[in-house]
Amino acid sequence: MRRHPVKSVISVHMREHASVYLFVIVLFLMGVIFGAIVVNSLNFGQKQDLYYYLTQFFGQVSKGNIAGARDMFQQSYFHNLKYVAFMWVLGISVIGLPIIFILLFLKGIVVGFTVGFLVNQMGWQGFLLSFVSVMPQNLIIIPAFLVMGVVSISFSLQMVRNQFMKRGHEPIFPVIMRYTAVMILISISLLVSSSLEAYVSPLLMKQVIEIVGNE
Repeated sequence: MRRHPVKSVISVHMREHASVYLFVIVLFLMGVIFGAIVVNSLNFGQKQDLYYYLTQFFGQVSKGNIAGARDMFQQSYFHNLKYVAFMWVLGISVIGLPIIFILLFLKGIVVGFTVGFLVNQMGWQGFLLSFVSVMPQNLIIIPAFLVMGVVSISFSLQMVRNQFMKRGHEPIFPVIMRYTAVMILISISLLVSSSLEAYVSPLLMKQVIEIVGNE
């Protein structure tokens, strides 16, 4: 039984870059943990200020007084697209390799802080809110960023190896084309995550806020 070409390519990619995937996943999880720790390091006044703005936002969501879905979609998509494009540029530049690590770590901090703060301030209700407001789009965004990070890191390392290997290395143009193709595929996948963030998450948040408010 022949394997599907796409599955075969993905399998080979995962196998060849398993160590890099392990590294970036650990790096991202360290960011998540650090973000959760930062929540506990905030003083009472800072937590109260953040919680005030948070409750104001949830109040606007429950009333439907938030930005239009189209505007939210555009803001979300272009924000994430710039993040991915920046990693692509950093990979091409080679010297930007350390910044890719920082970007992945910062993404983990944002997720960890957001979920940690909601749970810290609102308990299980905060967990439920974070589940519907943060998780849907991040089920796509996080893997997309991790894959882009791995591909960018691998591309940079390959460019470095090519500088020291005068013979036997792969021509640069096909490598750049494959690298760019991955970025384009990831950019397309971000359309789905932005759609979830703009059209699905607000509806789920409104339902959860109404349930929490009735308790």
